[in-house]
Amino acid sequence: MKILISVDIEGVAGVFHSQQVRAGNPEYERARRWMTDEANAAIAGAFEGGAAEVYVNDSHGDFRNLLPDVLDARAQVIQGKPRYLSMVAGVDLGVDGVCMVGYHSRAQGAGILAHTINSFAFAGIAFDGQPMSEAGLYGALAGEYGAPVLMGSGDDVFIAENRALFPQAVFVQTKRATGQTSGISLSPAQSCAAIRAGVVSALENRGNAAPLVWPTPLAVTLHTQSPALADLFCQWPAFERVAPTELRFGAPTVEAAVRMLNCCSAMSAMLR
Repeated sequence: MKILISVDIEGVAGVFHSQQVRAGNPEYERARRWMTDEANAAIAGAFEGGAAEVYVNDSHGDFRNLLPDVLDARAQVIQGKPRYLSMVAGVDLGVDGVCMVGYHSRAQGAGILAHTINSFAFAGIAFDGQPMSEAGLYGALAGEYGAPVLMGSGDDVFIAENRALFPQAVFVQTKRATGQTSGISLSPAQSCAAIRAGVVSALENRGNAAPLVWPTPLAVTLHTQSPALADLFCQWPAFERVAPTELRFGAPTVEAAVRMLNCCSAMSAMLR
């Protein structure tokens, strides 16, 4: 059995502020260690649950956050960008399931450090009218490769947003949001223990999980953070301008939609 573990940072226990998730800040160095520890907990749970191979995808920011020399040596780490499958790169290696560790709620959500892909550029993303978080986007992309989401960890808002999309998944609550930059968290040690147990349980019950198969082709709605960003993205002829900050485009597959969105994210650097 092969398992892919996708690791973000905003949902990690003890992480509440943007300085903790951006390189160059002293607090970031501590937070990336907590992120690596939660990845290790998931790795340990995966092997305990019967995995023969484990891939760990560094899924935050520039995808260079996890500490390879601290990671469990039994796993293989996927880092760096650009890469076509982004937060689920490695799902194309024939994995049997995906675990999402340290994830967060969607843009405009009530969760801690809530955003979708790019907080500077995107105010919201919807597939066929349904608002999507990063977990939803990448869970649907994994589904195109036949891999179900088996487990997810993060705050209570992340879990509430995604339980219906992944009803068979095991969710681990690492903290409870009381605001965009405040909440009540487990200790790092408690969080790691809960993640490890959650992954073990998820793998033991993986036979009940089904991939999220999104109907295609699909209609994508993108809400931008400003009209200027919409101006920029509409340089791409595939986009239809619906409103000053609302765009639409069609995509033949989830993978195509995600790749287009990530291209827009990269383009937005022009306006920073």
